[in-house]
Amino acid sequence: MVTFFRAPVAPPVMLPAAAASMTVAQAIASQTGGTGTVTGYVVGEPTATSTVRTSSFTGDTALALADSSTTTATGSMLYVQITSSYRSAFGLLTNPSLMRTQITVTGTLTAYFSHAGLKSPSSMVKGGTGSTTSPTTSPTTSPTVSPTSSSSTDTYYASALGKSGDSLKNALHSIISSGVTKLSYDGVWNALKVTDQDPSNSSNVILLYSGISRSKTLNGGDSGDWNREHVYAKSHGDFGTTAGPGTDLHHLRPEDVSVNALRDNKDFDSGGSAATGAPGNYTDSDSWEPRNAVKGDVARMIFYMAVRYEGDDGFADLEVNDSVSNGSNPYIGKLSKLLTWSAQDPPDSFEKNRNEVIYSTYQHNRNPFIDHPEWVSSIFG
Repeated sequence: MVTFFRAPVAPPVMLPAAAASMTVAQAIASQTGGTGTVTGYVVGEPTATSTVRTSSFTGDTALALADSSTTTATGSMLYVQITSSYRSAFGLLTNPSLMRTQITVTGTLTAYFSHAGLKSPSSMVKGGTGSTTSPTTSPTTSPTVSPTSSSSTDTYYASALGKSGDSLKNALHSIISSGVTKLSYDGVWNALKVTDQDPSNSSNVILLYSGISRSKTLNGGDSGDWNREHVYAKSHGDFGTTAGPGTDLHHLRPEDVSVNALRDNKDFDSGGSAATGAPGNYTDSDSWEPRNAVKGDVARMIFYMAVRYEGDDGFADLEVNDSVSNGSNPYIGKLSKLLTWSAQDPPDSFEKNRNEVIYSTYQHNRNPFIDHPEWVSSIFG
């Protein structure tokens, strides 16, 4: 008789699970002094146990996070200490445009201002969990950009999926030029009141460059009003305000009348003097640098226009080049800078919602570079 012996089976190896990001509510309930990673929306600057500023910020040492960008109850907020390494990038006095944006913070879950908090951060990054920004300086390389598509957008882009370069550009042009509803220039006023509505105040719109929340009723041409900014300057190709590129919501945004005039028809580049009335923006004789929170928005609007308008619909063939001296030619720059900005400032919830509203309610086409930001480098890189 032969006896068989079964070899002992080793127990399964248990791999450590990756650290998951907490919600703000979970962080408030976990004030144990341990380390945690929390994702939430910036809703203000805490100045006392039950006091949070939402404007006219006084410092760069603290911010409040919440699970909703519209939260006003301090009991639903997490107070986050901002140490010196992160103040230049995350302090609200220096970066007021961070309001209502999502960030992810890792640090010690312990009381701050005698309130549920997070202290001594070891990582702070814009957006949800992902790559982190090391303390001391901004990253020198661009963060990885991931697709933000869903099954519904995959259907919309079906004929473009799997393509790259000129083949991708041609496919996208066909997709975003089909079944489009063109608005009148007067119709743009009411549309912008919906597409750019302040998530925290439904009576207001958010101005693109200045980041100010201003009453929807203050649209017009007087000082203190907001008007319709053509991000792809309408003189670059001389399309004016004609239905089509002149009224395309994907590159029209609300902006203060004076700031709009200051930007004029300049190309985009870095540097210059601080723009009056628009903190964080800079300008010189031939270029405009938008604030950090909308640099990617600007780039993706320009890239959309270059794909949407190819000269086959009675308008000029709009293109992006690396110049800031384009005049009335149908080109706008600076390409190298726009590529950097698109990678550094990925689409946020405001930009994604805007794209969806334009698609579902107004023009019935989408900006593909918001849904698939990785397509920017495939076509323009």
